[in-house]
Amino acid sequence: MEKQYSDPVVSDPAKASYKASALPVEQTEVLDTIYIDPAKEKAVIRKFDKYVLPQAFLILLLNYLDRSNIGNARVFGFDTDIGLTKNQFGNLATLFFVPYIVAEVFWVMAVKRFGSNYVINIALFGWCIVTIATGFVKNYGQAVACRMLLGLFEAGVTPAFTFTFSIIYSRESTAKRVALINFANAISGAFGGMFAYGVQTMGTRRGLEAWRWLFIIEGVISLAICGACVWSFPNRPESAWFLSEDEKELMKLRAKRDAAHKGNDQFEWKWVRLALKDPFIYVASLAFFTSSVAIFGYGTFLPTLIKGFGYTKFQANYLTIPVYAVGAVSLLVQAYWSDRLKQRALFLLISACPVIAAYLICIGTSSKVAGYVAMFILVSGVYSFSCLMMTWVATNLMPDYKRSVGLPIFSSIGNCSGLVAGQLYPSSQAPRYIMGNAISVGLEAVATVFVGCTWFLLRKRNQQKEKLIAEGASTNGLEGDMALSFKYTL
Repeated sequence: MEKQYSDPVVSDPAKASYKASALPVEQTEVLDTIYIDPAKEKAVIRKFDKYVLPQAFLILLLNYLDRSNIGNARVFGFDTDIGLTKNQFGNLATLFFVPYIVAEVFWVMAVKRFGSNYVINIALFGWCIVTIATGFVKNYGQAVACRMLLGLFEAGVTPAFTFTFSIIYSRESTAKRVALINFANAISGAFGGMFAYGVQTMGTRRGLEAWRWLFIIEGVISLAICGACVWSFPNRPESAWFLSEDEKELMKLRAKRDAAHKGNDQFEWKWVRLALKDPFIYVASLAFFTSSVAIFGYGTFLPTLIKGFGYTKFQANYLTIPVYAVGAVSLLVQAYWSDRLKQRALFLLISACPVIAAYLICIGTSSKVAGYVAMFILVSGVYSFSCLMMTWVATNLMPDYKRSVGLPIFSSIGNCSGLVAGQLYPSSQAPRYIMGNAISVGLEAVATVFVGCTWFLLRKRNQQKEKLIAEGASTNGLEGDMALSFKYTL
């Protein structure tokens, strides 16, 4: 049975080419001469699942916990104690994304150039120290400085892991691994609410308010746990410490084989130019931007929203726990089936439906029970949309150097939504925040339009390639994902 162009596993040496008619002669020769035992390859990939994914999950969990704890701190006195007025808290949420957006491209290119371990560990040490420092801020200016520094360092975490997963795993199995990023986000929300509730019951200790202890304790825990990853997280897939010498050779051989359709692993400025000129990145980023307003506003302001339904400040923290748990389960289910069916656009549209429905409920009723139920509906789609959108782009950009530029550009444009989300829930519009919810539902609807546009663009490219192949063409004169041998996942 003939394999798809993107399938990295060749089951028979005699069938070691993809579609020979669709590849240049020299690339076909490479594929014909490289054979990797699929059982051994799967065993190596399982090792990455065993050693890389748990570490990545732990780092991402603590990363999201330290980013979103400001929302928990707010409900028990953060803004009052440091003298915030008007929408200054919203400004803190907004300004976090300014350095985050600017720095993403440089962090991901650094991962490609220097390796995952070095770059991610610099980022994690930076964010942990800034989190601890936030526990000692005295005024708005100091809080702004801490949030912007946090954004600078955290820009090197999520996009770096997405890029790392995309170079280790095949296109057909990437969504399940990228889902780990959003799964960590959801779990951090549940754990963060539980942890914040526990710290909140401490009250003032040693002259420091409970919210200060929240930042200090979480920052110290993150520093201690993540610091261990300096020695345990692999820098590059082909040199991972947990692989035997034979397995390292297999990974090197795998890279050579995949270079036939991914491109050689050498930096050339043409990949930067091609990434900057590719309309696919920009159309997809608009879908990511319009949908991400919901997830950023949701993650930072969920305790505030629940409190606005009429619950107490104590309830506002612990009532977030089951909401995030539902979101985590929904995310894993949708990521699994998206990989299984090799469908991205379909599941993105499915994910948008509960988000739109939930915000409409919040706008249409003041019932605190209905409002709380709406949070469960909303979370069943908000994380999966982000995960699948990121996966869709990461797996449709080739080679790695084009992806190392295109992916953070896509992510940076999408993360501009954080600038909007931070302004959606000012205290003046409490308790129901109708304007913020209305903007979120409107942008989520717009996101579905851009998903459709992205699908049509990639489908048109696939059709053009199929037409050329049917006419007997062996090349279209293009490289990377635009080459004739590459088929886009829809």
